[in-house]
Amino acid sequence: MIELRPHHLLCTQGYSGKGYSDGFVKNMDKVVDYLRNNETATVRLVFSTDCLCSSCPNKKAENVCNTQEQVHRFDSKTVEYFGLEEKDYNYRDITAYIDERMTEDILYDICGDCSWFSKSSCKKNICKSRSGTN
Repeated sequence: MIELRPHHLLCTQGYSGKGYSDGFVKNMDKVVDYLRNNETATVRLVFSTDCLCSSCPNKKAENVCNTQEQVHRFDSKTVEYFGLEEKDYNYRDITAYIDERMTEDILYDICGDCSWFSKSSCKKNICKSRSGTN
């Protein structure tokens, strides 16, 4: 079982091998590889720090980040748009559910001020069914 905060459901889909530090990238590679390649992967949504935060250099303490306000906004908007709850989900099912409802406008509203938004594959990977990109 992997714990993820709500907006990390998006980050794990858009991730393209870049990160804050070598330790962060190594952890992200491991988590994303498992989630993308294991059809039975289960995630527990948590409204606090998760397994990706554990290696993030912006983490100051449990549920405390250098960009706390921004992270909270990403999570809140993700929960609001997709009706997510703090519970267990099959990763493929929940990301498919999100992808079916995602639009470029929603993605930009949630993630537009993320420093990784323009560097990652978020739009390509999450909005592919609407943009015609595979």
